Amino acid sequence: MSGNDDLLRVRSVSVELGGRKAVDAVSLAVAGGELVGLLGPNGAGKTTLLRAVLGLLKPAAGSVDARGPVGYVPQRHEFAWDFPVDVAGAVLSGRTRAVGWLRRPGAADRAAADEALELAGLADLRRRPIGELSGGQRQRVLVARALAARPRLLLLDEPFTGVDVPTQDLLNELFGRLAAEGRGLLMTTHDLAAAARTCTRVVLLNRSVVAEGGSGLLSDAEQMLRAFGLRQPDGLAHEGEPAA
Repeated sequence: MSGNDDLLRVRSVSVELGGRKAVDAVSLAVAGGELVGLLGPNGAGKTTLLRAVLGLLKPAAGSVDARGPVGYVPQRHEFAWDFPVDVAGAVLSGRTRAVGWLRRPGAADRAAADEALELAGLADLRRRPIGELSGGQRQRVLVARALAARPRLLLLDEPFTGVDVPTQDLLNELFGRLAAEGRGLLMTTHDLAAAARTCTRVVLLNRSVVAEGGSGLLSDAEQMLRAFGLRQPDGLAHEGEPAA
């Protein structure tokens, strides 16, 4: 799928890690108004692909074109939760790229952070130290931090891992609202049920693209077998993907 409203176009991207291809000739697109689920087993290259989109990894081949500001929600264990900062400060740090490392945040930056706190339902927790937060609250901090940059494209790495049902419901509602506003979202997830409920389109990845289509693809036993190598993918562990 590709068109003039695409916020992300990945064309034949390959990424090598440790002398092997972690991602092999992957092409995909995300348009404004879409929530695209990126699904595959551990080691399939999902996180690696997101890092290539962000420019953190250089593709060995192919190209990435991302339009407008890009927000990134990493896996929760990648954030320094013992850092002495409150919720508001952590969310405001999402403005660093816009502000620059040597400048202090201004009124516009604080307004963007406040807006993100409201969107993520964190306004009442703004002064709480991040080290005192529950797992679900920490996940919402990461989402708000990414939204503080006011991105057109939002990349989400396993946002449902280890969070309770109320947090899942809040995030599902928020992601749907962001897509309805015309933003594009690309989400890696092991949660097949959440993907079926929320994604407008899914991409099955196992180093290369196995298949893509509507959420009905998740009920296609043949394609799921090709992607996961399992006849019962619903039994997959809902855990984060290794960095590679």
